[in-house]
Amino acid sequence: MSSHQDYLFDLGFEIKLLAREAKRERDAAPEGSEARTFNNGRLLAFHRVVSLMQQQALGLGISLADLRLDDIDPDRDLM
Repeated sequence: MSSHQDYLFDLGFEIKLLAREAKRERDAAPEGSEARTFNNGRLLAFHRVVSLMQQQALGLGISLADLRLDDIDPDRDLM
């Protein structure tokens, strides 16, 4: 693997972990709380980032597995 491939392989995995953490924190926060509102915004941002990374990868012929983003569906897992 090249350093670019290694970078993207690690980046996809780290972003996915942070996105799932944001969802757990959002879901744990009480309805209507500032923490819930903050974490909901954070989760929406991760939804957009993961979606964009997946769309760009597919458009460029890069396997989602190469980014470790093949096991996450933003609309299912980050909403």
